Amino acid sequence: MPRDVILSLGRLTIDDVLRVAREGAKVRVAGASVAAMKRSRAVVERALLDGQPHYGINTGFGSLSKQRIGSADLAALQRNLVRSHAAGVGEPLPRDVVRATMLLLAASLARGLSGVRPVVCETIVRMLNAGVTPVVPSVGSVGASGDLAPLAAIALVAIGEGRATVAGSSRVLSGGAALRQTGVRPVELSAKEGLALINGTHLMAGWGCLIAGDTERLFDAAVTALAMSIDGCRATDEFLDERLYRARANMSAGEVAHRVRRLLAGSRIIPSHVADDPRVQDPYSLRAAPTVLGACQYALRTLGATLEYEELGAVTDNPLVFAKGAHLAGLDSPTSPTGSSASASSHGDDAILSGANFHGMPLAIPLDTMAIALCHVAGISERRTYLITGAFEPESHLKPYLSPRPGLQSGLMIAQYTAAACVNEMVGLATPASVANLPTSAGMEDYNSFGPRSAAKAARAVELARWVVAIELLCAAQALEHHRPLTSGKGVEAAFARVRTKVRPLSKDRPLTADIEAISGLIQAGEFAPRV
Repeated sequence: MPRDVILSLGRLTIDDVLRVAREGAKVRVAGASVAAMKRSRAVVERALLDGQPHYGINTGFGSLSKQRIGSADLAALQRNLVRSHAAGVGEPLPRDVVRATMLLLAASLARGLSGVRPVVCETIVRMLNAGVTPVVPSVGSVGASGDLAPLAAIALVAIGEGRATVAGSSRVLSGGAALRQTGVRPVELSAKEGLALINGTHLMAGWGCLIAGDTERLFDAAVTALAMSIDGCRATDEFLDERLYRARANMSAGEVAHRVRRLLAGSRIIPSHVADDPRVQDPYSLRAAPTVLGACQYALRTLGATLEYEELGAVTDNPLVFAKGAHLAGLDSPTSPTGSSASASSHGDDAILSGANFHGMPLAIPLDTMAIALCHVAGISERRTYLITGAFEPESHLKPYLSPRPGLQSGLMIAQYTAAACVNEMVGLATPASVANLPTSAGMEDYNSFGPRSAAKAARAVELARWVVAIELLCAAQALEHHRPLTSGKGVEAAFARVRTKVRPLSKDRPLTADIEAISGLIQAGEFAPRV
């Protein structure tokens, strides 16, 4: 079993999120967090007695914030908030996305600035550990007042309503039945607690962590596919020379070129055509690939940095409740992804402050950028597949479409069509969601991020790009077969062997869907990560 993830006053990591969302790691709440939540809750309890309006505690919400709510109705106010905001539609979000969202919701509450009792945070943690996953419609959040509709669907189950599944079964139960089956008690909400459960960037951030992890594995495979295609096409390695990238002052491109050189080290194919090869330069899809992929890598890492150094240490609901001496990590340790409490600061008296920490723009922009960068990862991969399958020049030593008997057999011709179809869809996904604004809440919430749509597009782009790179690996591996007994570099041959564990060489026409899916599965499993 993966090691436990502990919710404390500091930061989580992307790896923490992946372990809980996909591997079933257990979650625990640190004692320091319980104490911090109790101090924050005491501020809320005192505020209920001071006769003053406090947003979301004894007032309505959004454009209804001018409405004061009496003490007798405060618990009903929170239940009504959760019920009314559960207005999402569409297909349910994947289980791992919901679990990632729940983890970040609990982590935000555990930092002790939300004014909730510890039992609220602990109920979400118990649901995670018991395998209770709420059914969360995928459409409904505008990514600004928090991920309201998706989080409300989660909060509904926490209070014993809504719908959910339990680990080991796909059957959908009522939220109450799912809790009873797993021995989790529903929480009875008090003042401020419903609002704290549904306010925050937890869907965007949780989904972003899954996307960041998937993209890292995809990029490893894309670099490997490039190296395999270089030898598959009998290209030169001259454009991998370190001096070129030093002259460009491009560290990311130089890093990609270095990785490709290592994968090709020891190749017997490269020296086999140094003499008497009439080709002077290779196409851009080979020669410019380190530069293109380096630019993509730089953009892709922006999302990971935003998550590791900001969102995974954040409290993103509203209002926030600051007890005197409250732990404030956040900006005090921007270089420390672990959020060490030693560098945290505190100041001031008790305060309940309204702001906009729930706004998703810090995530929406890098998620939109992710979809753009992935277009180029997939686009240049598809061009190399086109090059390999359409290589009719004799210098390549390849048959058209890598067919054993061109004409009678079509070989890998249509695999390239599929890659082209994937890339075409990705072009549409690259249109940013965050640049168009639609106001909500009668104009009170007049500038939204639409970050959840950015995340949905990026997640689909990862899936499509994974198929495109899988197709390149399928074709490049077959191209290497045409150059035997010559072998490629040690790293390429190791990747070739991993492909061959799932896909046999093409000796006659066969359906290719299973082959593509099998290699895609290898990519998703991280089988093309650099071996040290």
